[in-house]
Amino acid sequence: MADEIVVLVNPAARGGRTLRLLDPVLRRLRAGGRRVSVIVGTSAADALERAREAVAAGPAALVAFGGDGLVHLAVQAVAGTTVPLGIVPAGTGNDFADALGIPRKDPLAAADIVTSGAVRVVDAVRLGTGEWFAGVLACGFDSRVNERANGMTWPPGMAKYLVALARELRSFTPIPFRITLDGQAVEREAMLVAVANTRSYGAGMRVCPDARPDDGLLDVLVLGAVPKGEFLRTFPRVYRGGHTGHPAVTLRRARRVELAAPGADVVAYADGERIGPVPLTCAVEPGALRVLTAESTM
Repeated sequence: MADEIVVLVNPAARGGRTLRLLDPVLRRLRAGGRRVSVIVGTSAADALERAREAVAAGPAALVAFGGDGLVHLAVQAVAGTTVPLGIVPAGTGNDFADALGIPRKDPLAAADIVTSGAVRVVDAVRLGTGEWFAGVLACGFDSRVNERANGMTWPPGMAKYLVALARELRSFTPIPFRITLDGQAVEREAMLVAVANTRSYGAGMRVCPDARPDDGLLDVLVLGAVPKGEFLRTFPRVYRGGHTGHPAVTLRRARRVELAAPGADVVAYADGERIGPVPLTCAVEPGALRVLTAESTM
């Protein structure tokens, strides 16, 4: 199995519309005579179990064909192993692929990187629960919007998140966080806190624009308490990374981050996936991931 490429597929990516791209991608991966197999789990737990079994057999690569959520699942299988992760972006955001220079809108070009690219060694982040994430963990206003949207059945698509955002904004109040960076604790009311291994999340929100996935550090952003009108004016700047100069924004770096919100109901999301309530701990693990990219480790 050492020469086999295992492709992990999310059949629900973009409502299933990206499955039409799967056959051309598989043909491109097989063009060089490589053996290619496909994993489609009946559930996230089933897909992860199958992915871990495949990785244990020592394939040439585990390839995530999907968005950041599927990359997150694949990371659980390959982090800390020598099996490289390939990514063929087929989701909505694809932020982790973008951070590593993998084409977000050209699946065949991404497939070519899987077969002829180089291995880049990057960091991953281990949570206290034993779970990993590769991109950004966030909690606060944005995770509250996610929680609200995930509980809604209407409207469909992105409209659901816009409705959830409007509803959450009406009731949201700043959260009393306790943030501990490499053993140094600070208590601060904040709108949101992000712990970043890469620069963006949420389909291009450059929350920590200077974050690097191979520096052995986590970039931590705290947006302090601001009036709602000021928040609405500031938050859109995140798509350009222009929010970092705002006086309510604090950016720090650390190897270990502990997040708590005493007395508040706060849930964290990482790589777009629900992690669970705080308190939680994030610890960077340098070099825990091997990813197939257009450039090797610098």
